[in-house]
Amino acid sequence: MSHRDEHEPVETVWTGRFITALKQGQWEYVARSRGIRAAVILADVDDHWVLVEQYRVPLGRNCIELPAGLIGDGDGPDSVEQAAGRELVEETGYRPASVEELGDFYSSPGMVSESFSLVRARGLTKVGEGGGVDDEQIVTHLVPKDGVAAFVAAKRAEGVAIDVRVLMLLAPDFL
Repeated sequence: MSHRDEHEPVETVWTGRFITALKQGQWEYVARSRGIRAAVILADVDDHWVLVEQYRVPLGRNCIELPAGLIGDGDGPDSVEQAAGRELVEETGYRPASVEELGDFYSSPGMVSESFSLVRARGLTKVGEGGGVDDEQIVTHLVPKDGVAAFVAAKRAEGVAIDVRVLMLLAPDFL
């Protein structure tokens, strides 16, 4: 299958520290700058999923999400597994014994070229407070696996946004 814009040159419209606005033919989209990607973490402890809540400026409100972070955004280059372990500790205070990469996925391919690596963290040990770095103010939620739907409904009623990746945890209830 061919698209009319696929052979057009890619034009950089604007570049910032983390994102770049691009245009190719009639198509406009955003990419991560510097080739940075994200790791999104499925983590569970004692039959609970580890979720995070943080304020997201583009939404203008808090959002419930799976823990996640940028790969290669630390002090040097790192692997998906290293970045996921680091970010899980920073955001939630839990250190995984192992991290398994589950594959690359795209969350909004009509607007953003960014992919994320989904990983599964196992053998979690509480080693810190979490909460993120600098002024992130991340809140960790341990949600019973059989209580995700009720948790999401309660957070929605409070006006909290829900990241699309949380649907993975809700799939049996939705289907």
